[in-house]
Amino acid sequence: MITIKGLSKVFQSRDHQVKAVDNLDLTIEKGEIFGVIGYSGAGKSTFIRLLNRLEEPSGGQVTIENQEITGLSKKALRLTRQEIGMIFQHFHLLWSRTVKDNIAFPLEIAGMPKEERHARVQELIELVGLSGRENAYPSQLSGGQKQRVGIARALANNPKVLLCDEATSALDPETTDSILDLLVDINKKLGLTIILITHEMHVIRKICHRVAVMEDGKVVEQGDVLDVFLHPEKPVTRKFVDQVMGDTEQAHSLELIHQNYASGKILKLHFVGENTNQALITELARNFTVDINILHGKITQTQKGAYGTLIVHVTGDSEETDRAIAYIKETSVEVEVNPNA
Repeated sequence: MITIKGLSKVFQSRDHQVKAVDNLDLTIEKGEIFGVIGYSGAGKSTFIRLLNRLEEPSGGQVTIENQEITGLSKKALRLTRQEIGMIFQHFHLLWSRTVKDNIAFPLEIAGMPKEERHARVQELIELVGLSGRENAYPSQLSGGQKQRVGIARALANNPKVLLCDEATSALDPETTDSILDLLVDINKKLGLTIILITHEMHVIRKICHRVAVMEDGKVVEQGDVLDVFLHPEKPVTRKFVDQVMGDTEQAHSLELIHQNYASGKILKLHFVGENTNQALITELARNFTVDINILHGKITQTQKGAYGTLIVHVTGDSEETDRAIAYIKETSVEVEVNPNA
């Protein structure tokens, strides 16, 4: 478990102070993939660098498995950092070294014997899917392959925690998905705790169990990813959810329907988990004398299950429409009735 209490970082310029991280509290469970999302300037990259003291905190505590990182001497910190792997947006590889030599570098620093080092490197090359590329140099690799080298190198000393600072931001969408799949595989195989910093909700949606949303150095919202998708509370969180669920298109559909139809009601339905397979619209059409026009819909997958939204326009006798809405509310599908309809 990772416990963060009152963590702060203040940068002092000649004229003023900047609070990059402001009295932040978080608890991250052992073995989970925890996402931290925020726009540029939110403080998320500073936050992750405070966890292994690449940045020295101005205040607060970071405790990883009962060891307080913020209280360690420099000598003790060097040893502890072997248990905290880190991967970066721009890879940070040694360009004069081959793939296997890049991966071996932290093992050399740790003083591992050559034979053991070679065996460990081969194990890691297979784990990250780089077999056959052992002798290639970084300049001969694609972006995804470079990041796989970075991941293997970060795992070399069998860390307890893997920190990922915008690890997929420099990659194309297809390569991003392959790297995210690799991180999920590593999490399951090794039971590794992964803390992932990003500004892309797609990344959070695809692999994270829980998420914290940062704004102006503070955590403004946190929870299970699926819960955050279902009930975003803060404006910044709703913007991130919109990245994945396409609420811009939904809003446009609602605007058009209001312009063209004076009667009926607009319903926004939320389907979770197995409910995404429910034939609700068919049941409504069979059981109630209403007409249903589907305006917009989307289903996306999270680590905790599927989440879908569907916007429909329902017309018919007012009493019958109300009965249909009441029927929906009796199911586990959430329904919002548009107040302007």
